[in-house]
Amino acid sequence: MRLGLPFTVASPKTDETPRAGETPAATALRLAEDKARSVARAHPDALIIGSDQVADCDGSPVGKPANDAAARALLRQLAGRTVHFHTGLALLDSRTGQCQTDCIDVTSTFRPLTDEEIAAYVQREPALDCAGGVKIEALGIALFAAVQSDDPTALVGLPLIRLTDMLLAAGVRPLS
Repeated sequence: MRLGLPFTVASPKTDETPRAGETPAATALRLAEDKARSVARAHPDALIIGSDQVADCDGSPVGKPANDAAARALLRQLAGRTVHFHTGLALLDSRTGQCQTDCIDVTSTFRPLTDEEIAAYVQREPALDCAGGVKIEALGIALFAAVQSDDPTALVGLPLIRLTDMLLAAGVRPLS
């Protein structure tokens, strides 16, 4: 991790289905906390980070494409449009049950894209496990005309600026 702190990865058991009437931002926030709480029993003496990202375009969730054809169709739909990536973040102290949560938004405007550009991206960058079929930390950056956020690391999936704030509040000092 970029913060230089020791960590262990644990896979949460969480149903990621949005609830009826739940906004994409509320879904991301709920899932981040649910993921942290789902691994707390196995790690009773730890600070546990949970994170989840849900993208939306015009208020409708943008999912993860199931295959390359779906990724191409999704990127054609998003080309030239603005998408809001909502990244839910939770830091749970499993000793006390205290959980800090926040949702960090990134507003991302896609470039106009040709079918050839979209096909080349999908072929070169496997991103079926990413919201919108976009992996911005790699070739996906070329899909965007602009990205705006107080914490640009949120777009990769873990908002490190906000996480640092939470860690400091929990008594962890990454720079010490």
